[in-house]
Amino acid sequence: MLASDHEEPTVHDHRRLGRELDLFDTDPLMGAGLPYWLPDGALVRHTLEEYIREAERRAGYRHVYSPVLGKRELYEISGHWDHYGDDMFPPMQLGSEQVLLRPSLCPHHALIYRSRSRSYRELPLRMAELGGMYRSELSGVLGGLTRVRAITLNDAHIFCTLEQAVEEARAALELIGRAYADLGISAFRHRLSLPGEGGKYVADPELWRRATALLREVLDGSGIPYEAAEGEAAFYGPKIDVQITDPAGREATLSTVQIDFHQPERFDLHYIGADGAKHRPVMVHRSIIGSVERAVAHLIEAHGGAFPPWLSPVQLVVLPVGEEQAGSAHALADRARELGLRAEVAGPEQGTLAARIRAARLVPYQAVIGGREAEAGLVAPRLRDGRRPDALPAEELLRHIADRVSARGPGLWEPA
Repeated sequence: MLASDHEEPTVHDHRRLGRELDLFDTDPLMGAGLPYWLPDGALVRHTLEEYIREAERRAGYRHVYSPVLGKRELYEISGHWDHYGDDMFPPMQLGSEQVLLRPSLCPHHALIYRSRSRSYRELPLRMAELGGMYRSELSGVLGGLTRVRAITLNDAHIFCTLEQAVEEARAALELIGRAYADLGISAFRHRLSLPGEGGKYVADPELWRRATALLREVLDGSGIPYEAAEGEAAFYGPKIDVQITDPAGREATLSTVQIDFHQPERFDLHYIGADGAKHRPVMVHRSIIGSVERAVAHLIEAHGGAFPPWLSPVQLVVLPVGEEQAGSAHALADRARELGLRAEVAGPEQGTLAARIRAARLVPYQAVIGGREAEAGLVAPRLRDGRRPDALPAEELLRHIADRVSARGPGLWEPA
């Protein structure tokens, strides 16, 4: 479990950095576990969400939106009310009906799937959503962005045949691995999460056995070392958890892959097979980055606020040495923005050149323009890691930065 707000912050604690860098904050009047996002934090979040949507589109997912409310009956069918009710907010009475803030997206996606007849030719059907969900966390475990009550989940459900399930789950693990590489983070370990004694689990041993066997096949076929852990399963089935650690060594789950026979049974999902008969699909649950909140918290801590260039809220700071170079500096920043880069000018009114360089230490790229550079139509680049490439034409610098941003990954200057 990651830190609560009552624990001492570490050097790269995301709560401290989030406030120092104006990424997010909280207000007691909004409530505990309900952070708000400031412009730079919202920009990081938006960029991350768009990256995920693009990665999912390339992998054949179709995106949907579903409401954050549902009738109590919906969660009784899914099993959440019986097995997960302690973590849900109380029902709200609307006339003769009770509605709840959803604790999960899977019941909604199951309803979307069954909204019309499905053929085997449509499978695998990959449905994705960055959607809101809510969990009634106790105040003592809330902490920054890692444990919150309002969650934006990067969720997806793949409806497929039994024969397709292992390959779909394996492809989901590969998608997670590619995302981690682009984000400049790494998995601490992979865990096969199984039921434990005393937990509130669905009582169907055969479904648990089948799902566990398939997940072991996925992990063994992927060549990924893993550890089995009892007591960490979802109430309806086992799962593969991708574990991360924070700078203090505390472990948490960021990404998951699950194979589920329970929800398709509960919602009576089916598809028409090649034989013209009805068949039950398998439901693969998959999350690349888990909750957006926890993902951003981990990125802040893993990079100490120095995000990969493509994710950085400001990608280029232009530094005119004196007022005489202000025009050239603003022209360069304007051109950078035309190319889709996030650029700002830090002029002499903000302090000495050395002070401005220090203030922009987390920005991936700085472009210094002095008298000689302005006269020659050049800029002097400075990289966040301390490197100082030779002066070069402004357009060439911008092309190089744009190439690195579009290539993603954590590298600053190396060719894609």
